[in-house]
Amino acid sequence: MSAARKDLFSRALAAAPGRLHMAAHSHHLWPDATLAAQVEAWEDAAVLADHKWDKALGQVYPAAQALVARELALPSPDSVVFAPNTHTLLAVLKSAIDGRPVRVLSTDGEFHTFRRQAQRWTEAGEIALTLVESDAPDFAERFLATAREGHFDLIFVSHVFFKTGLVFDGIWELADLARPEGPWVVVDGYHGFRAVPTDLSAVADRIFYLAGGYKYAMAGEGAAFLHAPPGFGTRPALTGWYAEFGDLEGPPGGVGYARDAGRFMGATFDPSGLYRFVAAGRMLDAEGLTTSAIAAHVRGLQRTLVDRIAVGAAGPLKQAVVLNPPGQGPQARFLALRHPEAQAWKQALATRGVVVDVRDDVLRIGLSIYHDERDLETFCAACGALT
Repeated sequence: MSAARKDLFSRALAAAPGRLHMAAHSHHLWPDATLAAQVEAWEDAAVLADHKWDKALGQVYPAAQALVARELALPSPDSVVFAPNTHTLLAVLKSAIDGRPVRVLSTDGEFHTFRRQAQRWTEAGEIALTLVESDAPDFAERFLATAREGHFDLIFVSHVFFKTGLVFDGIWELADLARPEGPWVVVDGYHGFRAVPTDLSAVADRIFYLAGGYKYAMAGEGAAFLHAPPGFGTRPALTGWYAEFGDLEGPPGGVGYARDAGRFMGATFDPSGLYRFVAAGRMLDAEGLTTSAIAAHVRGLQRTLVDRIAVGAAGPLKQAVVLNPPGQGPQARFLALRHPEAQAWKQALATRGVVVDVRDDVLRIGLSIYHDERDLETFCAACGALT
């Protein structure tokens, strides 16, 4: 197991010296490099004023696209579009599908961004929704079979499920079904991006990939992105004026759209999230902290923690079911422990300065490069005091 890099997060760690942050899967601590980026964004606005957009869109935005393209092995950074959050991108994407109701296949384990919006769209008659149970033992087989047998316009599914940490390895097989006329395959990669090594080179021409900077990209909010395959969704009905920048296509006298992923752009936004996204990405590159390297560090910590929980070193956590124990394949960057007392444990740990989070009856423990075995010892001691 590699050494922790607490030095890269000195400001965030020093800001709350009594806190043990075990929720890197939720709000990842910001590295020191992002403070300089935030200041740079402010200084550019002050010095450049109206011309700050020349830098934000001409330098920072392309640099952010390039980081995503390299991380995901995309053929071109032009297929990447940014937005303040994934909800905005989801709404724009759905608006590009003709016909109502839109026939959608998904799961009961999607994050609230999709869950809530899909439920409301269903109420409004905008979509007809089919859900597959996500934590069933045969989930992958059933989901793929349903996708192949059904007649869907949109297939939306997570690579790594936010509640259970289960990794859907068969997700890329869905690319074989994707067509510009439908179905469209949308992968929610928020818990996979920079957590699980991901190579989209073989499927980038057929699937959408949705993620952002809030978690393992270490950049905070304001830097969500979508990889959009060429030829899919060329004319979203929900469109902002930034989508008409660049090389346009469209009917004579009608509304034109950028030919690349810019066709999904909205309008004016706060670019500081992109400054941080680029700064964090460049820091990781400079330090040699690849996704594989960080994942290996975290997996070592996860195995140690699971072993300690199993022998009772973490008190009542021994009674919980570990839903995603470390194995040989891709691993989420958090451990998911199911127990009826999960909510109470989370609250009790918070009074001791330990930050974890809960989804229903699942306690989530998120580790990163700023954790080491001493943190595990402290965490287990805090858990041992639970009743």
